[in-house]
Amino acid sequence: MQPWRIPTLAVALVAATLLANYAAPASAAQDVEIEAQRQGDAVEIKAHAQLAAPAALIWQVLTDYERLPAFIPGIAKSVVRQRDGNVVFVDQTGEARFLLFYFPIDVRYEVTERAPQSVESRAVGGNLKRMNGRYDLEPGSEPLTIRLRYHGLIEPDFQLPPFIGVAALRSMAEEQFTAMVAEIERRAAGGAPK
Repeated sequence: MQPWRIPTLAVALVAATLLANYAAPASAAQDVEIEAQRQGDAVEIKAHAQLAAPAALIWQVLTDYERLPAFIPGIAKSVVRQRDGNVVFVDQTGEARFLLFYFPIDVRYEVTERAPQSVESRAVGGNLKRMNGRYDLEPGSEPLTIRLRYHGLIEPDFQLPPFIGVAALRSMAEEQFTAMVAEIERRAAGGAPK
């Protein structure tokens, strides 16, 4: 039995149709873009946004591991288990959801922080074959802006469902990246961490 719960093929076709009409939530950030494509059994995710926020604040949000469940959809629990210099081990649980489909996620990340330029993570335990991701902070194309880039590769330990595998992981990545950007914008506007 596959971990993805798929009621019927007809529902999968409806889901794919709905995704084609899916619109991303509005954001004040400029030039927000998210791409996903299949790479063998994995899905490659690329995302970027231009933010009018200080690099230190963006860094604070990216590395606020234990508060992630408060503002990132799909993360139920995030706990720092160990810190050794710029390497952090973080346990996360949650689920990936896409319309009527869901998959529980339980993963341990090894995170390497290279302040203030990049945060790189890789799954070292849990129910994903591979989950590598990297956030990079770069000068934006306009004064006082930062371009936040994300590049990741996700390979579940099960076969992605037909018709919607890439769409489901893209939807999850889009929702989570958009939520990260929204939290950065909220804090930049003077909001306290959630």
